[in-house]
Amino acid sequence: MEQAEREERAQRLVLVTGPSGAGRSTAIDVLEDLGYEAIDNLPLTLIPRLLDGAARPVPLALGLDVRNRDFSASNLIELIDRLTRMPDYAPEVLYLDCSPDLLVRRYNETRRRHPLAPEGDPLMGIMAERDLLAPIRARADVLIDTTELSPHDLRAELGTWFASSPDRRLAVSVQSFSYKRGVPRGVDMMFDCRFLTNPHWQPELRALDGRDAAVQDYVASDPRSAAFFEQVRDLVLFTLPAHLEEGKTHLAIGFGCTGGQHRSVTMAEKMADSLAEAGWQVSKRHRELERRNPAPAPADEASSGSGAARR
Repeated sequence: MEQAEREERAQRLVLVTGPSGAGRSTAIDVLEDLGYEAIDNLPLTLIPRLLDGAARPVPLALGLDVRNRDFSASNLIELIDRLTRMPDYAPEVLYLDCSPDLLVRRYNETRRRHPLAPEGDPLMGIMAERDLLAPIRARADVLIDTTELSPHDLRAELGTWFASSPDRRLAVSVQSFSYKRGVPRGVDMMFDCRFLTNPHWQPELRALDGRDAAVQDYVASDPRSAAFFEQVRDLVLFTLPAHLEEGKTHLAIGFGCTGGQHRSVTMAEKMADSLAEAGWQVSKRHRELERRNPAPAPADEASSGSGAARR
């Protein structure tokens, strides 16, 4: 009970980052309009000092990118871990992503120089920045691909995740992962799929993943698969209204397997589709597939019209 009360009192703190040109500045402006105190480009070393002061009456949003002094992936991960241990704050990482082709076009249209390639081809800086930010992308709580989003669409997406109005809907994220690479941070409900028959041992399925019909059919052929999915789905659908009544705004559901490619992806896909059909705002994310292909299309990232992925 005391732990729940502490979590309820914790101040919401959103760390906004992503490749230059992907919409970070727009997101900061939107969060400010939503009632957040927004500060952009604050050096990482100053953030703990900022938070040591008196508690703020409104949630806080901090914009971080490669132009920040002392910025590095390791420094930012260390900061995230430090903030997670602070009981007065509830940190979240918002990552704005975008396809390299569109980023190149944006830089060419605006004639701006990329911060990591001020004298060279913007594409060189874009690719270097994506490599630098890859560990942060993997740690994101909310991932929004802005490739096909207009500023209006981005504003609506951010409102779904970060608006603080009492009538907002519960946002549900379903994600897959590999136990070999560790469990995702911040998952509320986690289900182990490793007992299901593994498509990895079928040569014709090994290179595919759980988004492919052949893999899904193979996983479904395990006699335990249908009962497992149905009971998990019923449990989730039973608890979602209760979470909403308790004032929870986000719920993350994780499915794990050995490699994070076949069984967990299949179950995450089916669960996201099932929850969307039931009328819930749901997104999906496949962590290991993102690592294998760091620039997935928006259609691979979300369902039910959402471009975001939660935790």
